[in-house]
Amino acid sequence: MATITSDTPARSGLTTAQRARQIAVEVFFYALMTLLALMFMAPLVWMVTASLKPENQVMAIPPTFLPRHFQWENYTEAWGSIQGFLFNSVKLAVLSVGGTLFVSSLAAYAFARIKFAGRDLAFAALLSTIMVPGFVTLIPLYIIYRQIGWIDTHEPLWVPRVLHYVFGIFLLRQFFMQIPQELEDAARIDGAGTFQIYWRIMVPQIVPALATIGIFAFLDSWNDLFGPLIFLNSPHLQTLPVALALFQGEFFAQISVQMAAATIIILPILVVFFSAQKYFLQGVTMTGLK
Repeated sequence: MATITSDTPARSGLTTAQRARQIAVEVFFYALMTLLALMFMAPLVWMVTASLKPENQVMAIPPTFLPRHFQWENYTEAWGSIQGFLFNSVKLAVLSVGGTLFVSSLAAYAFARIKFAGRDLAFAALLSTIMVPGFVTLIPLYIIYRQIGWIDTHEPLWVPRVLHYVFGIFLLRQFFMQIPQELEDAARIDGAGTFQIYWRIMVPQIVPALATIGIFAFLDSWNDLFGPLIFLNSPHLQTLPVALALFQGEFFAQISVQMAAATIIILPILVVFFSAQKYFLQGVTMTGLK
């Protein structure tokens, strides 16, 4: 009994020390994450505050964080300048997201579940195309699009993205490979065909991955500035990133109105992300798990 009694304070003290270290590590971790979150949010906060300032206060010295007078007219002017480009961006985003989800999931299902000669070699060749910079293929693509009549149309801005979204194919293939083979065998015994198995059995199992790919495809289309500048000539076909760049003139920039337009443009991105945040996190964290 004496031995047990003498050991109890030591064990109790060791447990307390471990708990204290654990609490200290957690406090340090959350403090670091909070600091990083504030650093990443600083540009966004500055954009919103600058959009509510008069033009002469945006770059004032000494700088002011909050506007002295909220100038909501910046949003009215910004909306009037970009609303004509909104339909084009929405149209391209819908085509890109819908087409990417369908085509990438079909290709991923084929690479993951259908056995054919050269499957692994073809998948390796597909992955190798990621290493080719887009600027290398820009001139050949422009020549091809001009020959088939796609210049000054929206097709170059969504068709190549839908047919060749390598990251989406890779991510969805990883999810398809995790699905038990027994589900597919049971469906075949019941008389289901290959497409029926893909559509009714496999697709409902990979909703988190589809949400992840949908978010990335939406961001890729919504923020695309380079493509419209290269392939589009008509002003009525341009998109929101191009409209945002128009506020930057050669000798003068409307910074406050530009920040108001940027705030309006970023709102759909925030809505899409927070709406699918749960599935997005599941899709990223579960990739590659067995």
